[in-house]
Amino acid sequence: MENCENIKDILSFIVSLQRNSLCPSDNCEGCTRPFLGPNSLISFNTRPIQFICCQGTTLWTLPYTLNGTTGTSSTFRVENVEGCCATFRILAPAEEGSTCPYVLTNSYFTIDTDCILALQCLGDTCAS
Repeated sequence: MENCENIKDILSFIVSLQRNSLCPSDNCEGCTRPFLGPNSLISFNTRPIQFICCQGTTLWTLPYTLNGTTGTSSTFRVENVEGCCATFRILAPAEEGSTCPYVLTNSYFTIDTDCILALQCLGDTCAS
């Protein structure tokens, strides 16, 4: 149960950061702007994560399908946390030359955070 609380707290914090980083259409200027820099072309909206489940010693990977192409990813975006369960979205690598390094797929999964042995946060970035 202790692992659940630690992982759950970290994931809940990440969800809060991601939700607050999104810019409401009527409030993207001035001091309340949710990004740093001269423009919003590259606005961070995701803290990608990877993790190892209790059953193994390798990164958790899952398949996805995006625009008719199937792939496998070990990089995810936490979308919601309820109790000890967390819902993630699978991130796919973006095409070369894209502004954002990841694409948000429509593939989700939910996992009991007690099943997460180790969690690694990657650098904040954008996903489209």
